[in-house]
Amino acid sequence: IDYARDRGIRVVPEFDMPGHSTAWFAGYPELASGSGPYAIERQWGIFDPSMDPTDEKIYKFLGEFIGEMAKLFPDQFFHIGGDEVNGKEWDANPKIQAFKKSHKIKDNAGLQAYFSGRVQDLVTKHKKTPVGWDEVLVPGVPKSIVIQSWRGVDSLAAAAKDGYRGILSNGYYLDLGWTAARHYTMDPLGGPAAALTPEQKQLILGGESCIWSEYVNAENIDSRIWPRNTAIAERLWSPEGTADVASMYARLDAESARLEWLGLAHRSFQRTMLQRIAGTWTPSEFDALRALAQALEHQKDYSREASASSPPTSLTPLNRLVDAVYPESDVSRRFSLLVDQFVAAACKDAAQAAGIRAQLAEWATIDDRLQSLAQRSQLVREAALASAGFSQAAKIAMDAVDSIQMGAPVSADQKKIDLDSLNVLEQQANKGQLTIPELPAFQKLVESASAGGVCAR
Repeated sequence: IDYARDRGIRVVPEFDMPGHSTAWFAGYPELASGSGPYAIERQWGIFDPSMDPTDEKIYKFLGEFIGEMAKLFPDQFFHIGGDEVNGKEWDANPKIQAFKKSHKIKDNAGLQAYFSGRVQDLVTKHKKTPVGWDEVLVPGVPKSIVIQSWRGVDSLAAAAKDGYRGILSNGYYLDLGWTAARHYTMDPLGGPAAALTPEQKQLILGGESCIWSEYVNAENIDSRIWPRNTAIAERLWSPEGTADVASMYARLDAESARLEWLGLAHRSFQRTMLQRIAGTWTPSEFDALRALAQALEHQKDYSREASASSPPTSLTPLNRLVDAVYPESDVSRRFSLLVDQFVAAACKDAAQAAGIRAQLAEWATIDDRLQSLAQRSQLVREAALASAGFSQAAKIAMDAVDSIQMGAPVSADQKKIDLDSLNVLEQQANKGQLTIPELPAFQKLVESASAGGVCAR
């Protein structure tokens, strides 16, 4: 905490309660609403264990705990969580049901409001400002609390209309693997918030980016935060009208290099991980593996967990190709921009065509160049579907460029075959929890090369 303070960084503590608290009960089972036994949860999601809002010893314990933490953390704000309580332990506990009845609390939302109110009082007693997720915003909650919105700008604007201060996190979840451009277009004062009065807009304090740690470790964490987080930072300190994505990326590239000079490993980590994945390798083999890793991205949003062959846990090794790729591929972004420029000019720029074809030709050979390495490395072999799919997709796009240059439009039937094949190849990459970010550019080339396309001649 002192280390951060000396560098101008504020540390705001968050202790999630009454839900997301299973780890508390491993040491203090008497705080729980159920009978246990409890252990530290190794999977992730929303789980049943939650604190018992009806037990007075909870508030004695939390009062002492919050007092201790208030002294430790000098920041004005103190986050109490309050999100994602499923209420199953409350429903199964006769004592809690009796408490709800005697206190005329009609549902679990009301019970959580009761708990949150008690905890907020404990926080303000220590001269701290409480912060909580959307769920703590219920009728009657004190205006002193700051609402952190994971649900979106609608929720944030509604809180401001009711007189509550708020910060936005929806749209700033770095772990979802969004592009910097997508984060950059998410403005806390956009959407419904744009219609707020000037006084209500003042209640929106800004935003906070989040990096949930299911798929990060000490090796790849820098890459999961930087440099995209600089785009979010610029978004939050810029006027609402600032929305030039191309200009943002020019600064992002420069800032990424500066961050490397400062010692961050958001780019350099990849080489080390790929060397471990490869095992023993020749320079040609490693170049192919690195080219593949720099062209692909991991699956977005929450699809990686859904496509896992077995339920992942906090003990699952993060040592696969999906863990070594960048969340946003610079190579893909620049290639896609070149394709956009090429097609926008009706595919007449010979230098652009040559650059696009050269890149596609390199990608088309990746799978062949990796075959011998895949025989020696299980981790490379696991990426074979993605490698084969990506190289085949590049060949389809290269054929489209050749058709454009030869003035031989792709037939409607062939166009359908090619587009269907590209979708299948993307699904093939998904089996390795990877995605082909160049796919829209490949599709654009096929569309442009077909009869009636903008580049067909």
